[in-house]
Amino acid sequence: MKITPLSIEGAWEILPVQYGDPRGLFMEWYRHDKLAEAVGHPLRLAQGNLSVSAKDVLRGIHFADVPPSQAKYVSCVRGAVLDVIVDLRVGSESFGAWEFVHLDDVDRRSVYVSEGLGHGFVALTDDATLHYCVSETYNPTGEHGVHPLDPDLGIDWPTETPILSAKDEAAPSLEEALKLDLLPKYSDCIAYTSSLSG
Repeated sequence: MKITPLSIEGAWEILPVQYGDPRGLFMEWYRHDKLAEAVGHPLRLAQGNLSVSAKDVLRGIHFADVPPSQAKYVSCVRGAVLDVIVDLRVGSESFGAWEFVHLDDVDRRSVYVSEGLGHGFVALTDDATLHYCVSETYNPTGEHGVHPLDPDLGIDWPTETPILSAKDEAAPSLEEALKLDLLPKYSDCIAYTSSLSG
């Protein structure tokens, strides 16, 4: 398993080693000790989620209040998606920046998204199936979004016909979320993740 930091602080790409033979394959999809070594603290597994999306479905950009927010370990178990991490932490050097990671059922890579970062994806295939391990249970009053098609973010989604939920369609722009004081503060995120190391 290779764990590599992405350009946005607090996000990592995980590439497993797959062992295959004529019967199929085996791999370590998640290792708590190796992840903790890379990110500086263990991931508390509080909830597991599964989403299935038709091609061109775009979900996100989602984030949660800090503390506690919700760290995510995301894998694509069927099909393919383009996963995006967005730095929504006010005061971060990379505020407003985004990065894509291709997740599919071939390389079987995963991403780890720290507390305070925004997350979304677009399905590249029908029945694209994502599995999320998350650090906190769902809290509807603490969950937020930024519009994924906000021109100020300028995310280069690889679809001309994105399909959004009503909730994501109604999400504020980055500028509106900033004015509404919805976005997490970088200092709060760093303080919280530092507290997780014990």
